[in-house]
Amino acid sequence: MEPITELDARYSAEGATATEWARARDTLEHAQTFWLATVRSDGSPHVTTLLAVWQDGTLYFCTGAGEQKARNLESNQHCTLTTGTNSLEEGLDVVVEGVAERVTDTGRLKRLADAYGDKYGSDWRFEVGDDAFLNSGGDRALVFAVAPAKAFGFRKGDFSQTRWRFQRR
Repeated sequence: MEPITELDARYSAEGATATEWARARDTLEHAQTFWLATVRSDGSPHVTTLLAVWQDGTLYFCTGAGEQKARNLESNQHCTLTTGTNSLEEGLDVVVEGVAERVTDTGRLKRLADAYGDKYGSDWRFEVGDDAFLNSGGDRALVFAVAPAKAFGFRKGDFSQTRWRFQRR
């Protein structure tokens, strides 16, 4: 399902047009790194970089159960994933807001493990077991899915800010 696309003229160059969702989706699919923002139990922010894969309209990431981001998501599943460039003159930054939900289905985890290996190479190949990814040392990594509720695109060069709103069933 395609999102509702809106240009925010307040933060866009004169005559700018909205960025098509297809371009943002391509950015999400091919980005190597993402920044994940979560909220600690005391309300303070936590931001960290991680790897993620885009599959079936959803971003997926994994983390150890004891890591700060996993602990944060236990009490507040709302999060933001961001990717893009650090250039002012070119590129597209994409921000995805949503709710992180644990993935425990074995078939889905196997497809995601394959997607990680395909995207990031042999160092990022996981086995699946115990409702999670297992690395080569047997350590368990929880897998989370973030379906976009809202996303923003910040296009550089010809500056435009686009908002995409998603309607979920």
